Amino acid sequence: MTRFTLVVPVYRVQSYLSECLDSVLGQDFTDFEVIAVDDCSPDGSGELLDAYAARDERVRAVHLPENVGLGLARNAGLERARGDYVLFLDSDDTLTPGSLRAVADRLAETADPDVLIYDYARTYWDGRRRRNQLAHLLRLPDPRTVLGLADRPELLDLLQIVWNKAYRRDFVERAGLRFPPGFYEDAPWTFGALISARGIALLDRVCVEYRQHRTGGNILGTVSRRHFDVFDQYERLFAFVDARPGLAGWRPALFRKMADHYLTILERPGRLPPDARAEFFHRAAADYAARRPAGFTPPPGSARYKYALLARGSYAALAGAGLAVKARASVRRRARGAARQSGRGAMSAYYRARLHAPLDENLAVFSAYWGRGVACNPAAIDAELARLAPHVRRVWAVRAEHAGRVPRGVEHVEVGSRAYWSALARATYLVNNVNFADAVVKRPGQIHLQTHHGTPLKTMGLDQRKYPASTRMDFDRLLARCDRWDYSLSSNRYSTAVWERVYPASYTSLETGYPRNDVLVNATAADVRRVRRELGLRDDATVLLHLPTHREYQSEFVPRLDLARVAAELGPDVTLLVRGHYFYAGSERLDGARASGRVLDVSAHPRVEELYLAADALITDYSSAMFDYALLDRPIVILADDWDVYSAVRGTYFDLTAEPPGAVVRSEDALVELLGSDGWHDGAATALRAAFRRRFCAFDDGRAAERVVRRVFLGERELLPFVPYEERRRAPSPAEVAALAERTGTA
Repeated sequence: MTRFTLVVPVYRVQSYLSECLDSVLGQDFTDFEVIAVDDCSPDGSGELLDAYAARDERVRAVHLPENVGLGLARNAGLERARGDYVLFLDSDDTLTPGSLRAVADRLAETADPDVLIYDYARTYWDGRRRRNQLAHLLRLPDPRTVLGLADRPELLDLLQIVWNKAYRRDFVERAGLRFPPGFYEDAPWTFGALISARGIALLDRVCVEYRQHRTGGNILGTVSRRHFDVFDQYERLFAFVDARPGLAGWRPALFRKMADHYLTILERPGRLPPDARAEFFHRAAADYAARRPAGFTPPPGSARYKYALLARGSYAALAGAGLAVKARASVRRRARGAARQSGRGAMSAYYRARLHAPLDENLAVFSAYWGRGVACNPAAIDAELARLAPHVRRVWAVRAEHAGRVPRGVEHVEVGSRAYWSALARATYLVNNVNFADAVVKRPGQIHLQTHHGTPLKTMGLDQRKYPASTRMDFDRLLARCDRWDYSLSSNRYSTAVWERVYPASYTSLETGYPRNDVLVNATAADVRRVRRELGLRDDATVLLHLPTHREYQSEFVPRLDLARVAAELGPDVTLLVRGHYFYAGSERLDGARASGRVLDVSAHPRVEELYLAADALITDYSSAMFDYALLDRPIVILADDWDVYSAVRGTYFDLTAEPPGAVVRSEDALVELLGSDGWHDGAATALRAAFRRRFCAFDDGRAAERVVRRVFLGERELLPFVPYEERRRAPSPAEVAALAERTGTA
């Protein structure tokens, strides 16, 4: 028989689920099974569970046909449990290393008690970690001691959670424990288990890291009438006690916990709708009167008067006391607001005045790459918006030094000008692939669309805190910028999970595909032919696009290759297109290579997508270009000559050398040798690319821009369905274009 069954209910946690499961499967104690219950999650959580179950036989994925809620999902896992002990773990939390070994050892030392309680720590998005404040209750002179609850009744004061305990499965069945539906489902289970257990052991060790989300993540923090479910939960708990006369002695303690719980819900902001607070109070007062044990005395302390108000049913008095507290808090907030306002020297008086003007519902401001021009996802959305909603005025924010790159006929304003600040103040729609300036204020009614500009291989957002050598980012200011987002675009489930974790804010993820990539699906042979001719490329030339990424530890573009030598080695039929990262101004080191005539510096080309169309293959290192270029299903070669340094300094989300989109080489010599053979486009390279495309090109079917415009600008609630992966087209390769021209006689 398996020692432990871990039941993991899963719903909308694709950003954290892998971390949760990895923390379990990586334990040094291995005699366990995981029953992960997909509660009809609408995101990619169910698919992720299936992938884990396929890789590790200890994982069983259960998919519920409809969403039933946390408690009933746990029951579904419990029904399938085979372990001696059952443990619960929420799917956004993690086990600490060695915790299952510690639990197993303590159970062995205490002769398998009914319940073992272990500790937890809250972990915060900003890196803080705080242990349970009642951890002292888990300490014993002899840790092998087995208690009854009567020996330490203060254990009832621990947080009402199920996931800090291991339960003997035969005890669970004997006690008749099951989770009820609704909010606060932990209360009847937790109290029922503790008062029923014949033996309780304690483990003074943090075994669970309890994730505290910056926004969302906790259904109990949702304003809703569902908080009234708490009355049903205590009804169930006292019915449980009534059916077991031997437990009657616990009624006074449970009554106190009930009263405390009701008062907590009343006092916590963001739970009850304002128009439901009085109703909730009177329900609580009725329960207080009906269940109050004879001779009950409220506990001493500051909450004593609240018990008295419940006993009298005096909501007005309780609300009055709350108003006094709120008044003091309001004074503090106004003082903080004044301090913030005084620090806004960068925000012009003109902009502040324009913030009082009405919003223009038909004005959209676009920007890309910190005002460098008209490009990327925002440019593709702009074009589609012109087609589907031509009544919306589209204005681009461009820095003065880049104004010359704006195509003719595109309306633009220079960053920092009065026209710029006026447009930002009055536009209903703000679209960017990075962030607007910190001084930009998010007005009620404005819609900020964050498009991003690549699939992340390197660490991003809050994850960059782990790699201080690669960033000087102010993370508080970063999150303040993210708080302005209403929508965040994604081109694959992998990206969605990263964005939601590293940019924790209250936006909606739109899994649409990247609009800029529509052209890679929809381009025709004529488009490919036109781009190559505009670049001066021969139809019969093999064109290799070399696109290295930015390295924070390099202040200028340093080519990873001796381009003149590579071009010479590959021969006259090969042309190299070289595009430095936009963070670099250029490099004189390319001059010698350009002189050969077979190396073209395309760093200044306005549309990288056209370079993709022109190239027969991509040579890159760790650039996100590989994720987009993979859509074309053309060869990709990874030059990983400094992978160990890059991955250590910048941090990456997976080992690219182990999961590449094609052949991997570690040096220039190896690259030249590879390109002189069939290895860069053989069957092995093709198979790697196919797996890569399946994983990272899931949403890019050529209709991404239309999805975005219909959802964000036209208000359509349902996204357009995706073209099935097997039915998707792609732009023809240069070789296919040449073959077509030869067959048809077209020039």
